[in-house]
Parts: sequence; structure tokens; C-alpha cells
Amino acid sequence: MRKPWIVGLVLAGVLLGACSDPESGPEAAPPSPAVGTTHQRAAASPSAPAKAPKVLYLGDSLAMEAQKVLGQELRRDLRADYTSRPYSGTTVCDYLEGTGAKSLVPDGDKAAALVRSLHPDFVVLQFWGNAWGYTWCMDGITHADDPTTYFKRYRADMARLTEQIAAAGGAARPRIVWVAQGPDPITPDRVRRVNELYEQQAAASGDVVADAGARVSAAGARYTWTQYLPCDAYEHEHPAYCTQPGRDRTALHLDRDYLHFCLAPTTSTPKPCPVRSPGILRIAREITRVIGRAAAG
Repeated sequence: MRKPWIVGLVLAGVLLGACSDPESGPEAAPPSPAVGTTHQRAAASPSAPAKAPKVLYLGDSLAMEAQKVLGQELRRDLRADYTSRPYSGTTVCDYLEGTGAKSLVPDGDKAAALVRSLHPDFVVLQFWGNAWGYTWCMDGITHADDPTTYFKRYRADMARLTEQIAAAGGAARPRIVWVAQGPDPITPDRVRRVNELYEQQAAASGDVVADAGARVSAAGARYTWTQYLPCDAYEHEHPAYCTQPGRDRTALHLDRDYLHFCLAPTTSTPKPCPVRSPGILRIAREITRVIGRAAAG
């Protein structure tokens, strides 16, 4: 009865390890094809705000693979001043100051340190939730062993990171954008609970949530994992993004990687996704839309 669960957890750990290199920081984006806009549910492109926003993007391997595409979308649609500092394998606590050696993020790239040096208007935080104890700063706490302690710790780390970012911003406090994640086939309820924590933290601190996970979920099945979705209007117009036009569907994940959205295999050296990947673009467009709306408001 528990064998699929155990196998799934092992697979999850392998996937995180495959895209995670604690010695590697952000890298220059490799050459990639030009990308356009696409998402599951039609949404108007954001109007560029009167003042171009400064955006800082932090996160784990999902942010690592999406950082180039998000930058393209933000710069084109919002004329944004954009900086990214993702580190694969990380979670919220890695970006906290005061963790010392128990972190995959160096001191100079902690969230508060970057806020003090860059003065962003928005800090985008995208984390899968690191439920498998990969990163040192979680002190071995895992969702499988102790869900209650895991969620309690995750909530506390989110509140602490929010406080550190706010203190670093001072009178010019940046607004935090928590990115809600897509479905997890191994522990679907865990992702739902983590996304609820993002919503609660954003509401408590006057920040916002970008439900990018909804853009990579089937209509009416927000927390049911799927490898494919029907091609949307943009993907119909741009066949390179409709990966299986004969079946009118596009791929979100590779066959052996349910977690990442890059349609190229992960490597031992984390880097931005080098190929067109509909899931990444759908996520990037939703983050851009939310920032555009917040900046205009």
C-alpha cells in the first residue's frame, strides 16, 4: 500500500538533487529562442505602469529555470529593471540572514542584503516548498516525517523573511510577490497547504500572490497533476509552443521529471532553461501580470 508513496519520495529527492548544486550560484542565461506570451486561461497583457518597476526574483530550481523568460516578459511588458538570484535546492529559510553556514545561499545574496543594495519595488519569491530535507537550513524537518512541524516551520520562516525584507526596505519597503505552485502528484495536499500559507502571509503583510500554478493546472482541477494541457490560443498561433498539435495539447513536463517545467533535462550545473517550454512561459506571464497590476494600482 505504501510502496508508490515511498518510491515517489525517493524520486522527488533525486529530482531535487539532479538540479541542485550547492556550490553553484546564478549563471548567465544561455542562448535561447525568442519567446512569446502564452497561458492556459486567456488574460490581457498588462499595461506598462507609468514608472518602470524594479523587480528582484529569488527562489529555487523552478526560479532558476524560469529566470531568463521572466526577465524577458517583465522587460518587454513593464519595462522593468530586473535582477534574479535563484539557487537550486533552496527554500525560504535559505534566504534568511543569520543562518550562517546552514544555507545554500551566500550572505551577499540573502533577500535582505539584496533589498538593501538594489532597492527593488517588488521581490518575487518562488519556492516549491522543499519537503524532503534537501537544504541544511530546514534542520532535517520533512513533510513525510512530520507534516505538522513542517508547516509550522515553513510558516515561521515566511513571516521572518517578510520581516527581514521589510526592515531592509525601510520607508521604501518592497512588495513581496509569493508565487503559488502547481500540482504535486506525490503529495497534492502539501502544495495546497503551502499555497494557503502564501495567501495567508500575503494578506497579513499587505503583499500579493501570483497564482502561477493555476496556469499549469487543468481547468477545474487545480491540484490534480497533469503532464499535458490543451494548447491555448497563443500556442495554436505559434506551433512551436503546441508540442503535440495532432493531439491539440502541449507538454508541461518531461516524462521523467514531474517537478520542473523546462523541456530539457536538468543538469548537475543549474542554469536557465535553454529551450522553449510552455509551462515556464505560462508561469512567467502570470507573475508579470500580477506585478503589472500591483504597480499600476
